Amino acid sequence: MLNRMEMIRIFCSAADCSNFREAATRLGVSPQAVTRAIKALEEELGEILFHRNTRQVHITAFGEAYAVRARQMLEDFDALFRGHRAEAESAIAGRIGITAPQAIGKRFLVGFLQPLLKQHPQLVLNLRLEDEITDAVEAQIDIGIRVGFLRDSRYVARALAPVPLQVVATPELIAASGAPRDLDELQQRPLSVLIDRKNGRPWPWTFAHGPSLHPPTPALVCDDPEAELEAVLAGLAYGQLPAYLAQPYLENGRLQAVLTEQAPDPWQLFIYRPQQGPVPPRVRLVFDHLRACFSNPAQFPQG
Repeated sequence: MLNRMEMIRIFCSAADCSNFREAATRLGVSPQAVTRAIKALEEELGEILFHRNTRQVHITAFGEAYAVRARQMLEDFDALFRGHRAEAESAIAGRIGITAPQAIGKRFLVGFLQPLLKQHPQLVLNLRLEDEITDAVEAQIDIGIRVGFLRDSRYVARALAPVPLQVVATPELIAASGAPRDLDELQQRPLSVLIDRKNGRPWPWTFAHGPSLHPPTPALVCDDPEAELEAVLAGLAYGQLPAYLAQPYLENGRLQAVLTEQAPDPWQLFIYRPQQGPVPPRVRLVFDHLRACFSNPAQFPQG
């Protein structure tokens, strides 16, 4: 059974057309559907809306007066949706919850978001910088940035950029210790170890074709990628660092890469939304902006 709003829409279309067949064509329904809707509305109102016979259809005086009111009602009803959408599109405002790894958040995310905040001062950013996956529901996350893999099929994810891993050290440390020619020689050098904050275990060094390395006697152990970078820059150890941290220093000569032919396959940087469904304009704007920034090698080093 048609609801009242559908009957009103069909009636208004029929009132604007010369016959029910024309109205049916305009609405994309059958003439019989128009006839049934008009009959049901007439029964609902207790008034005849159209005089009709096998050849002609004429709107009644009551129908003409009712059509004026009905068109205004439909216009007011549709304006509820048009007005909300136009207001939302023109005024980008409200809270955006974003999560990202700490190093990426501090070195890139805040800078990437700065132009949007100036352009849309009513945006309110809630940043959660954590190296492990953040509970999207509990933390009210709208957008996430992650390195690695996303196993939750409910997420709407897009790959942004490769994240190569490189074994690097200062030129002075390489000159003093000698550049390692293989993994056996690498283990004889002072190495850094990064601890997984979630479980307290050291992250292994990985290489092409599967081998991994757990430094038996590391020169440095820490749980912060930026602290590891600073120690490597100070010449305290070799480190296996992501390109987004190491690349600027490789370019200016403060670091050099070794064993490049044994580098592992790059990881991937992802941007994701925690759930499917309607996306508010403010979330879509920030999502698309960050996607463009992180995908640009000139803005986010990719090795």
